[in-house]
Amino acid sequence: MAAEILIAPSILSSDFSRLGEEIAAVDRAGADWIHLDVMDGHFVPNITFGPPIVAAVRKASVKFFDAHLMIEPADPYLDAFAEAGCEGITVHAEACRHLDRTLQRIRALGCKAGVALNPATSETAIEHVLDRLDLVLVMTVNPGFGGQSFIPAMLEKVARVRAMIGTRDIRLQVDGGVSPETIGDLARAGADCFVAGSAIYRGGSEAAYRQNIEALRAAVVA
Repeated sequence: MAAEILIAPSILSSDFSRLGEEIAAVDRAGADWIHLDVMDGHFVPNITFGPPIVAAVRKASVKFFDAHLMIEPADPYLDAFAEAGCEGITVHAEACRHLDRTLQRIRALGCKAGVALNPATSETAIEHVLDRLDLVLVMTVNPGFGGQSFIPAMLEKVARVRAMIGTRDIRLQVDGGVSPETIGDLARAGADCFVAGSAIYRGGSEAAYRQNIEALRAAVVA
C-alpha cells in the first residue's frame, strides 16, 4: 500500500488507574497515534471519559491524539475536545444531523476531520462529504465495548470505502477485533490505520506492548 501503516492503541483497554503511564508506555513501545474512545452512555451503551481527562493526559505523549466521539450530539463538544489537545476528531455519521457542517467546524478548529460508520451503515452516507474528510473509520465491531470479535463482512465494506477514497489524501481506519489474525486481511482490503485495544494492552507491561505492536506490524507485512 502507498500509505504508511499506522498503529493506534485504544486506551479503552488500558489500566485506567494509571492512564497517563499507560499512554506513555505505548508511546515508547511504538504507537503511531493514541486513540481516544469517548462514549456517552446514550449513543453507545457505555460511558468512558470527556475533555478534562484528555487534557490531563495530553502531557503523557507527543503522539497524535485521535479522538473517536461515540456521542450524540457531538457538535456541542467539538471545541472542548480540540482545546483539550485532540489533533484528530472523528464523529459518527449516525449521530450528526448536519454532517457537512460538523466536519467544517472540526477543520476550522485546526483538527483533522473524520467520520465513523457503524457496521450496519452504508458507505454511501459519506459520498457527499469526502472532500471534507481526512479520515474514514469503518467500525468492524458494533461500538460501545472493547474485546469484541471482528465482523468478517466488514472486509468488503473496507474495500468499497477504499475505492470511494480513490486518490484523495484520506486515511482509512478500522476499529474492532484488530489482531495479528485479522490485520493482514484488513490491510489487503485497503485499511492503513489500525485501532487495537486488547491486542496491544495484553501483558500489562511496556515490553509486552512493544511485542504486541511489533506482532501487528509483522502480520501486515506477512
